[in-house]
Amino acid sequence: MPYVTDSILVLDFGSQYTQLIARRIREEKVYSEIQPFDYPIESIESLKPKGIVLSGGPSSVYEEGAPLPSEGLFELGIPVLGICYGLQAIAWQWGGEVAHSNRREYGPAIIEVLKKDALFEGFEAIPENERKVWMSHGDRIENLPDTFEILAKTENSPVCAIRHVDRPIWGLQFHPEVHHTVHGKRILKNFIFSICGCQPSWTMQSFVEESAEKIRESVGKEKVIGAVSGGVDSTVMAALVGKAVGKRFFPIFVNNGMLRKNEAEEVIHLYRDVLHLNLIYHDATERFLGALKGVIDPEEKRKVIGKTFIDVFVQEAGKIQDVAFLAQGTLYPDVIESVSFKGPSVTIKSHHNVGGLPDKMPLKLIEPLRELFKDEVREVGKVLGLTDDIVGRHPFPGPGLGIRMLDDVTPEKLEILRDADAIVMEEVRRSGLYRKVWQVFPVLLPVRTVGVMGDERTYEQVIVIRAVHSVDGMTADWVRFPYDVLARLSNRIINEVRGVNRVVYDISSKPPSTIEWE
Repeated sequence: MPYVTDSILVLDFGSQYTQLIARRIREEKVYSEIQPFDYPIESIESLKPKGIVLSGGPSSVYEEGAPLPSEGLFELGIPVLGICYGLQAIAWQWGGEVAHSNRREYGPAIIEVLKKDALFEGFEAIPENERKVWMSHGDRIENLPDTFEILAKTENSPVCAIRHVDRPIWGLQFHPEVHHTVHGKRILKNFIFSICGCQPSWTMQSFVEESAEKIRESVGKEKVIGAVSGGVDSTVMAALVGKAVGKRFFPIFVNNGMLRKNEAEEVIHLYRDVLHLNLIYHDATERFLGALKGVIDPEEKRKVIGKTFIDVFVQEAGKIQDVAFLAQGTLYPDVIESVSFKGPSVTIKSHHNVGGLPDKMPLKLIEPLRELFKDEVREVGKVLGLTDDIVGRHPFPGPGLGIRMLDDVTPEKLEILRDADAIVMEEVRRSGLYRKVWQVFPVLLPVRTVGVMGDERTYEQVIVIRAVHSVDGMTADWVRFPYDVLARLSNRIINEVRGVNRVVYDISSKPPSTIEWE
């Protein structure tokens, strides 16, 4: 846990909105972290949170094996707010009755506040038509425990908000964290500040100073290595570790031969000339392309690239004497995934990272960004002095262009994809759309189509352009690019990239599709 005085602990019961709860709290400059629903009482006491939020979840409290808070949670005296399933878990554990409702609520409802309470402070001035809340439940409380009172109701939920008569325990049937609950932010602020008494001390400036000091204390006079790619996460990690230990940090940049046009040179310049770090650069293009020869299956591609990367990284790291630490750009969503109530999600595709390194190298891990969401990482980058061009860079997969061609990887295909990618980046930036989208890139298909160029028949390849809006990459929607932008992209790629005679646009959302094609 970082050096912060006040924090709110979120216990995860499997809700799709759990991360959003933590984000909303952090937006108020109060630190929040997520732990599994059965987080031990001793661990909670050591964290010393000012408040605890019980998230929603897909279970029913009356089912066998349903997740419930750890015994003793309500004896700690720490304010508790249960949301949706969290509300029902509170009522159930205090002896109330929860049952399946014949009138399920999914979507908006109008809340009526029945009693004055700190949780709904300021609601009396809100017009009725603005008291919209977002419901998502099939169960409801049939009998409330005697020790609780009803604070609010909706047309379908006579028990919409509750509180214990003499303990700091509250519950909401709706979701205050989603933007569909019009004044949900006010409710959360009332809980955070009025009820829990938190101070807004969680800022990215304080995070940088405290994290740098923590890294210095951990590392002492030892050396640190870390894998970097020029992407946002690894660059911010490198800047932060560099700020902490200076020349004792050795970032290692492995060129896998599947980078964008001029990317290797740009990354080298960034780390050596802008960040002034001891960058170690190794061009392993031939090694990677040799290992990938004839490999078409996307999962196999990722595994080959991942294994080769680790082998090369270990080789380069071995040239540095007396290394004791490995720095990684792990972010909070990765950490949450491993502690979720539901457990790690089904693997959609292997992720290319340095997760296999500690097994091969007896090093201590430093993960300075493991408490941050992506938008917070970008803010840290700005505090560290990184330019908007760096912190605003679109995500780029570790395997690079190798998974943006649905075929085996060859130098010729890489050249086609690099040229197309350069045109896409140039035109999207020129149109002013780059900062407005999460990601945009071309994909090379293993398909040839008939075309006509200069009165001659052609039989060449197809480029797909993919552009999406997203907040965290978990879900995404395709971008409605203006037709004139699409026309310029198509014309330039077909005219300037030898070997391509057709350009198409991907209009699939995630889910059901993934953002990357492989």
